Amino acid sequence: MQGRSAWHRPAKAVIVAGVLASTLALAFGPASATPSPTSSAGGPPGVPAEVLPPVSGEIPASPVPDDASLVASLASALTVGPLGADVTASVVDAATGAVIFSRGAERPQQPASTLKIFTGVTVLRAMGDDTRLTTRVVTGKKPGTIVLSGGGDATLTRLPTDPTDLPAGLGARTSSLTELATLTAQSLRARRLTNVTLLIDDSEFTGPSLAPSWPNAYLYSGFVSRVSALSADGGRVSAGSPWRDADPALAAGQFFAQRLIAEGIVVQGQVARVDGSKAAGASQISSVQSPTIADMVERMLTLSDNDLAEALAHIAGGKLGGEASFAGGVRAVERTLLALGVSTSGVTVADGSGLSALNRVTSDSLAHILAITAFDAPAVGATVGELWPVASGLPIAGVTGTLAPRFVGLGTSVGRGIVRAKTGTLRGVDCLAGLVRDRYGRLLAFAFVADRAPGPVLAARNALDRAASLLI
Repeated sequence: MQGRSAWHRPAKAVIVAGVLASTLALAFGPASATPSPTSSAGGPPGVPAEVLPPVSGEIPASPVPDDASLVASLASALTVGPLGADVTASVVDAATGAVIFSRGAERPQQPASTLKIFTGVTVLRAMGDDTRLTTRVVTGKKPGTIVLSGGGDATLTRLPTDPTDLPAGLGARTSSLTELATLTAQSLRARRLTNVTLLIDDSEFTGPSLAPSWPNAYLYSGFVSRVSALSADGGRVSAGSPWRDADPALAAGQFFAQRLIAEGIVVQGQVARVDGSKAAGASQISSVQSPTIADMVERMLTLSDNDLAEALAHIAGGKLGGEASFAGGVRAVERTLLALGVSTSGVTVADGSGLSALNRVTSDSLAHILAITAFDAPAVGATVGELWPVASGLPIAGVTGTLAPRFVGLGTSVGRGIVRAKTGTLRGVDCLAGLVRDRYGRLLAFAFVADRAPGPVLAARNALDRAASLLI
């Protein structure tokens, strides 16, 4: 199918050259003379500054691309046994909205982690790209009582992050409970207070800590933690462990108490929970801040971080959905899609990570939202739009994140370093949705969704990689 307009692109849009410079030419982050305050100059070497070449191959003499062979090739590539019979797909020209390829693009399917694209767009619209989340220590109601209060920062760690341990391209340093304990001890000594009772407050998030539709195996096998406004190391028992804390907030509080003791502060009794929403008039003792929302969205997409996705969805829910909960996050996503002109027909959202078997999206909605992120118009006085971290956070084929080990099969090498896409994998589900520039200089948004894929998994992934490589 060619030439049909998939949607009406917003009147305000940056030109293609600007899009490619700000969202696709850089590996992680916008073009800016001002580095992020959390970035470490001594961090690991990033990926190449220019990932996409100016044009892949010679510009043909004809100004009108001949997409007939592409349509035939895609139809063949997506009709293979490992993907199964229920494969939907959408490929559109991001600049014009013209549909280049469509197969069942309006049929709802399970998106797995490609749903994180919706989550990223939603939290950026809710909070902006430069907002940071704060973890605080405040005074309690009773003298000598202090409260560790979570602000929803799912990147908070127990120990300080070693910049050399950060994944390539992700240079935004996270905060740690160890650093917060040092600051807290200094402030307490200045107040002549060295004997305290510690409470924890995780009331920033409300509702259940697990999505009702998640099987228990997700928690026990380490796919995701209980969602909490206060956690450390993504709710894991330690930074490198796959096992999860039974109560992430309490575990964070207990570690914080240990660090205070190491700093010479006496902590009396057991760490207990308090509802900080009732602690009016509490004064701040110390605080640490998260990386920016932009940095966190990039990290979520590149690494497909389920815990970070759920925290960001809750945060967006608190701003746009009436409550910082699973239900609030769902409402925030729905309202954001409608505000951006994306049809919610066939879209059902149950969480922020894509783990729920109840999630449904259409490949058309995925391609549409990706095109919008690429052409997001900057506000007056800004140089880039607020949605750029979604495009820049997409893993790079063969280079970063969940696509680092991929694009190694037959017919996929051309996509290495050029295709940027979010992966999605659950049992029987394999998806790939992203952006790529073709040989004609067009920026294409694409989504391939197979939710009845019999596998083998590696063969299914290779089929999707080959289909994406055909777009170049």
